[in-house]
Amino acid sequence: EENSAKQVDDLGSQFTEIFIKQQENVTLLLTLVEEFDFHVRWPGVKLLTSLLKQQGPQVQQIILVSPMGVSRLMDLLADSREVIRNDGVLLLQQLTKSNAAIQKIVAFENAFERLLDIITEEGNSDGGIVVEDCLLLLQNLLKNNNSNQNFFKEGSYIQRMKPWFEVGDDNCGWSAQKVTNLHLMLQLVRVLVSPTNPPGATSSCQKAMFHCGLLQQLCTILMATGVPADILTETINTVSEVIRGCQTNQDYFASVNAPSNPPRPAIVVLLMSMVNERQPFVLRCAVLYCFQCFLYKNQKGQGEIVSTLLPSTIDATGNSVSAGQLLCGGLFSTDSLSNWCAAVALAHALQENGMLKEQLLRVQLATSIGNPPVSLLQQCTNILSQGSKVQTRVGLLMLLCTWLSNCSIAVTHFLHNPANVPFFQLTGQIAENLGEEEQLVQGLCALLLGISIYYNDNSLENYRKEKLKQLIEKRIGRENFIEKLGFISKHELYSRAAQKPQPSFSSPDHMMFDHEFTKLVKELEGVISKAIYKSSEEDKKEEEVKKTLEQHDNIVTHYKKVIREQDQELEELKQRISTLTSQNEQLQATVTQQVSQIQQHKDQYNLLKVQLGKDTQHHNSHGDTLQMNGIQTEEVSKLKEELEEWKNKHELLQGQLKEKDSVIEKLNSSQLEMGATEQPLQTSRFGGLEHSNELQKELEMLRSQIQLQAAEISKLQMENQKLQVMNTAADPMLGDSGAPAATSSELEARLEQEIKELKSQVKALSEEKESLKQQLDSSTSTVAILQDKNSRLEREVAESKKEQDDLLVLLADQDQKISAQKMKLKDFGVAVEDEDDTESGDQGDEDEDGDEEEQD
Repeated sequence: EENSAKQVDDLGSQFTEIFIKQQENVTLLLTLVEEFDFHVRWPGVKLLTSLLKQQGPQVQQIILVSPMGVSRLMDLLADSREVIRNDGVLLLQQLTKSNAAIQKIVAFENAFERLLDIITEEGNSDGGIVVEDCLLLLQNLLKNNNSNQNFFKEGSYIQRMKPWFEVGDDNCGWSAQKVTNLHLMLQLVRVLVSPTNPPGATSSCQKAMFHCGLLQQLCTILMATGVPADILTETINTVSEVIRGCQTNQDYFASVNAPSNPPRPAIVVLLMSMVNERQPFVLRCAVLYCFQCFLYKNQKGQGEIVSTLLPSTIDATGNSVSAGQLLCGGLFSTDSLSNWCAAVALAHALQENGMLKEQLLRVQLATSIGNPPVSLLQQCTNILSQGSKVQTRVGLLMLLCTWLSNCSIAVTHFLHNPANVPFFQLTGQIAENLGEEEQLVQGLCALLLGISIYYNDNSLENYRKEKLKQLIEKRIGRENFIEKLGFISKHELYSRAAQKPQPSFSSPDHMMFDHEFTKLVKELEGVISKAIYKSSEEDKKEEEVKKTLEQHDNIVTHYKKVIREQDQELEELKQRISTLTSQNEQLQATVTQQVSQIQQHKDQYNLLKVQLGKDTQHHNSHGDTLQMNGIQTEEVSKLKEELEEWKNKHELLQGQLKEKDSVIEKLNSSQLEMGATEQPLQTSRFGGLEHSNELQKELEMLRSQIQLQAAEISKLQMENQKLQVMNTAADPMLGDSGAPAATSSELEARLEQEIKELKSQVKALSEEKESLKQQLDSSTSTVAILQDKNSRLEREVAESKKEQDDLLVLLADQDQKISAQKMKLKDFGVAVEDEDDTESGDQGDEDEDGDEEEQD
């Protein structure tokens, strides 16, 4: 039968090869598929599917180069006849296999939309074989095709996957088709978030799955009861990859609780399954993968797991079991698979986290009653020395290598224990020649000893780098040590584990290596080999270089911190700028809105004026009144301007009055000082006369200005009365129409308010006028008093002039007498004063006389 089937396949392949030698045959077939007739279209679809099965790549290439070849086949999905549509799905499955170009064309021909519609119409996971075929076609389009994956995410098709996983409370009696459909749906989710995809694409899909609620729906299935084991296992793997490396999804997963009493975290429930040897092997592997993905690049989650092991956080009541306690229990159980899983899980909690490696050194374990507790590190070395199963030892050695790498304090603790002298047993095991499995253990022991040398800080005198190297040289030999170290990377299980993060093993016995540990081995194998052959001087130089590098790293870290702070400040400033910009835009929008409102009000006002003008045509008797009412606002503004002018004039008058008062006070003070000297008295008299004349003129001007002001005020009062009369006349006219009446009432209210203000201003001006009158009366009385004083001063001045004239006459007679006497004395020969003295004296007298004349 097998031979006959092969012969049929070979015969079909031969016929297909003959048929497609002429590409026109395939082109003609594509044309026939376009026909709507069922008896033409359906056989054409079946024939084209058969051709693709026999000679797929060749037929794909012919269809690809054919004009609109793929688009013609895409029309099959829109056929109303289910038979043709379903066979069209099968045809597209064969067409899209391993051909990225056709996959992209099919995707951009709206395949995702049509396929998702078909899945929804068929009942999602409860649908039949058609749903399965659509899901297989979607896998062909998305798997290993980053362009289509991005298109699927950008088209918001991830949100449409959520209804697929809405599982009811009654999970009994799942059909085989439903299990198959849900399994394919879960695989489709994993295609979008696979660790092999570009990190950016995976991260964006993970965020989209969280925001649309798909992750929450998967966690509901994870904690539901009655779900088939294979669906539960695949759901765990799917959740693992949805949360892997995504902090938001990891935080959500940490908050998920199982529906138990009391409720327990989902992580604890899963770990209980992992360390339970009665659970299926694939389920335990899935839980381990989920735990690894939860801790991947998640320092917060790592800290929470390790904190459950520390003495300060352990629950003393024993009411709840923590994740750390479950891991320790699995680490030291009798089941070697539990030992391996717990060791790998704990190693992932320490991955690339030096602080947690140091904190884990504080963990103390009570091994038996009555004995003192021992550290977790010591207990691991104790189990290694007891000769347990290979799987257990491999797991513990992977844990110790991860723990000690890049942590000098852990290396010191490891070497410092004198009870077990761990490195002696390690070197003893390395030196022995054992079977293949034991060779793997020897290689891991060599790796651990190499880590103890490479990360040794020489703080222990007996276990310095140089002494450990000498020990290797004496007991093992450097070449033998390097050979044992190379056993790890040459192992077949090592190569298989290095391929992908998910632990996939055919049987528990093959469960030896972890994916992250293979990265560590690849990183350390070369540096340990170099470290073994280095001399002490080279070690010293290397240490100096390390110190320099550490200092450089510290400087770089400092600058990174400064740059980070500056970036934060820049971000804050940008946010402030954006907020200010938005506020500015809002204010501008408000301004434009207000301008438009003002324009609307202006338009309404103009419309009102037009309507009032129309009303004047129907009511001629009130035409003048309404016309006046239409310009009332302008008159009111004019009245306001005039009032402002009168106020300014009033202030000027008050200032002038103040100046006159100050002049009067100066005159009074000068009159008091008049009796002191005669000559200043005369000057003040003349100044007083001049000032009194000026005062009289200015008083006359003030009186005339006040009269003008009173006339203007009376004129304003008359205009106000006219406006009031016009308002009362306009009321009945404006009341006849609806909207204009309402507007005119508002105008009347404004006018009344402004008239009140004008009245108050007029009243204030009248009061100020009265006060000015009083001030003028007082100033006129003061001027009269001053005039009396001036007349008296004038009489006194006339009398003083007469006296001065008499004195001048007397002085002239005396001068003549003195000159005659001087002549006589000269005649008698008597010495007389020089003429210069006499002239100077005469000049002084003349000056005094001249001054007196000028004063006169």
